[in-house]
Amino acid sequence: MNILSTKKVKLNAKPKDKFDAIRMAGQLLVDAGHASAAYIDKMLEREQTLSTYMGNGLAIPHGTQDSKFLIVSTGLSIVQIPDGVDFGDGEKATLVIGIAAAGNDHLDILTNVAMVCSEDENIEMIMKASTPEEMVKIFESGIES
Repeated sequence: MNILSTKKVKLNAKPKDKFDAIRMAGQLLVDAGHASAAYIDKMLEREQTLSTYMGNGLAIPHGTQDSKFLIVSTGLSIVQIPDGVDFGDGEKATLVIGIAAAGNDHLDILTNVAMVCSEDENIEMIMKASTPEEMVKIFESGIES
């Protein structure tokens, strides 16, 4: 199973708030078979203790440390939010990347996602992506699976 696929990309999302955005990202992971539905609750729980907003319009929600048993396989989901969604402290996320990481994949994936999203031209391409295929291509170019 691929870490990222077109089925795990949602373009032009309009979440009500950051929790709605996290639910969208989590549901894509659940629907793809990477995690059980309870994993979404753990993603929301983590957000309440510590914001997953990383800067540069990027949030990377993931489960709590005790949610590993809810993960079936490693996967990424991407939610593009052109209007942005408030992640607190005046920070707006335009890109929410959900992560379900099996084993010790977590840090490698976070590092790779952060590298892709640290490049301004990549963020520009990500926000202009009009098909899930385009989005997957941008990330696959920067993520070694």
